[in-house]
Amino acid sequence: MDSWNIVFAIGAAQAALLAAALWRWQVNAAANRVLAVWIALIGIDLALKAMHWDGHTPGLLKVDRFVGLFPFLYGSLFYVYVKTLTRVTAPSWRDTVHFAGFIIVVVMHVGVFFPDLLPTEWAVARVVGGPAEPKWFRLDILLYAYSLSYVVAGLAEVYRYRRELRQRRSDADRMSLRWIDAMAASQIAIWSIAALHWFVSISWVSYPLIFGAVTAWVFVVGYLSLRQGAVVVEALPEPPPAVVDATPDADDPRFGDVEERLSQLMDRHHMYREPALTVGQLAKRCGYPEYLVSTVINRRFQENFWEYINRQRIGAAARCLADASDTRTILDIAYACGFTSKSTFNAAFKRQLGETPSAFRRCHAGAVVSESPSG
Repeated sequence: MDSWNIVFAIGAAQAALLAAALWRWQVNAAANRVLAVWIALIGIDLALKAMHWDGHTPGLLKVDRFVGLFPFLYGSLFYVYVKTLTRVTAPSWRDTVHFAGFIIVVVMHVGVFFPDLLPTEWAVARVVGGPAEPKWFRLDILLYAYSLSYVVAGLAEVYRYRRELRQRRSDADRMSLRWIDAMAASQIAIWSIAALHWFVSISWVSYPLIFGAVTAWVFVVGYLSLRQGAVVVEALPEPPPAVVDATPDADDPRFGDVEERLSQLMDRHHMYREPALTVGQLAKRCGYPEYLVSTVINRRFQENFWEYINRQRIGAAARCLADASDTRTILDIAYACGFTSKSTFNAAFKRQLGETPSAFRRCHAGAVVSESPSG
């Protein structure tokens, strides 16, 4: 058996185990099922390569060619996976539109799967190469470019998610899906090897190298995907109970008590220091319904939950930075106030106060920041 057959067999076995694990993985379950299907398809492809890499098996001619079309699915599956992951919603029937490229290429190869529709000689030439290949080669390049465009679209989804996350959470870096970058970079590397193989005649740039890279990618994805953190979307606060003849804009008589309780939790207990704080957790500590806490923040402070919490954190950080006796580093202060990275802290600080933490410290060291964090 050729050494490449062994490599492909190992990759196929790893893909099978990984697909089974991801299908049952409870973290980001909907997205991981999309990823499991994707990995399973790659495993099937690698298994066929392992069985007969040195030549086509006549009995598996159609199967081999059909599986050879799977790469036209991979870019679309990556996009659907990222979309499902970042939006925390299960795929819908509308997502089938993203597989149009695969459907087109299957139709283009209909003569292979249904030889009665086209001359047998033409179908065989299409599979093993021959006079018809150059014409199809150009179409293959176009469709591979189409697949690669989905990788770019997936990265755009990740960028959108990160941008919105940084505006809401102080622990954004912990949830920023860095493993998606590695997955995308690996795919681009594989597509680049394939493109180099098409355009340049280099002895070591070959199909074994392409599928060897795919095998390596399966192991990379296995390591990264099983270490991923949960991706969450902030839940909307529960709706208030219906009250007959209530004036929609009228304040609930409990608003004052809720506001006072919020001030206690922020000023005395410094609850804003908890990095992964949610409105649900805050409401639980307040002892009031989530919708009521959220409404008080919206109406009394004219801001949403994350703006409110970040204001507490930035206010606390500003007082520390203005205190000449506080010799902690900016990063230590950021961590102490509930942030989890300096970059996230810097962005939030500058957005609220109009200058960077280091500039603020230079200008205000020794001054007293008197503004209450909850006022």
